[in-house]
Amino acid sequence: MRRRSRIFTEQELEIIKIVWELGTATVRDVYETLLTHRKIAYTTVMTMMKIMERKKYLTKRLNGRAFVYAPAQPKKQMIRVMVRDFVNRVFNGSAEPLLLHLVEDRQLSEKDLKQLAKIIRESE
Repeated sequence: MRRRSRIFTEQELEIIKIVWELGTATVRDVYETLLTHRKIAYTTVMTMMKIMERKKYLTKRLNGRAFVYAPAQPKKQMIRVMVRDFVNRVFNGSAEPLLLHLVEDRQLSEKDLKQLAKIIRESE
C-alpha cells in the first residue's frame, strides 16, 4: 500500500496559503480571494476545503450558519514537513545537494546567503 503524501496538491497549497494569510476563513472568504486571480466555482472551493479537512490539513467550527476553517497545524510546522518530505524524496534525505543547487543557480540572494551563514554559525 502506498504511503499517503504529506505534500499539498497545487489547489490545496493555493487554499492553505489563503487560510494562513487570513488566520481563519470561510469557504466564501477563500472563494472571493481566489476569484481575484482566476475563475473558479464556489462548489469547487467548498469541496477542496472539505477534502483538506478530511486529510487533517484544516479544522472547522460552526459560526452561525457558516463553517470557519483554520490550519490544523502552524504554518511553520506544515512547511517543515513539506520540505523534509521533498528532501527525502528528491535528495535521499540530504539537504546539501538542495543548498548547492540553490547557490549554483543563484536562487539565493546575497542577503539570503548572509542569513544562512549566520544561522549555521549560531547552530554550531
